Amino acid sequence: MEKTLTRNAAHTAAVIEANNPAFDKNVDYKNLTGIWGLACSFDIYDCDPETIRNADKIKQFVKELCDLIEMKRFGDTQVVNFGEDERVAGFSMVQLIETSLISAHFADLTNTTYLDVFSCKPYDPKVVEDFAMKFFGGKRCLSHVNMRY
Repeated sequence: MEKTLTRNAAHTAAVIEANNPAFDKNVDYKNLTGIWGLACSFDIYDCDPETIRNADKIKQFVKELCDLIEMKRFGDTQVVNFGEDERVAGFSMVQLIETSLISAHFADLTNTTYLDVFSCKPYDPKVVEDFAMKFFGGKRCLSHVNMRY
């Protein structure tokens, strides 16, 4: 039997509230030592549909984000729209950076952005979250910070 994903705003808000403690204000993420890299994910809900369905806007986001967090892009930003299943249909993006990569999927059905930033060069995840929320017009964000050793 196939399971159907259902999501409503109240449920999503409750999940975020329960699972999204504030970034640790005692950690200077830009000056971490003893780790190999930082992998962060940002699930941004209730995004502006026109922005997440526009390949040029997504490419603009990548360029501005890389400038903001001082990451050097390697090659062109790849943005492809696909997905036969309505639940996952939307653009996917990949941008190689000299210190690893930035990727995202934009789910049309739920107007959600799933953004990942992985780099061995330090960056501040709160800066990424704030910028992505503003750029995509998101209402809520569930973020995870993962230090890679």
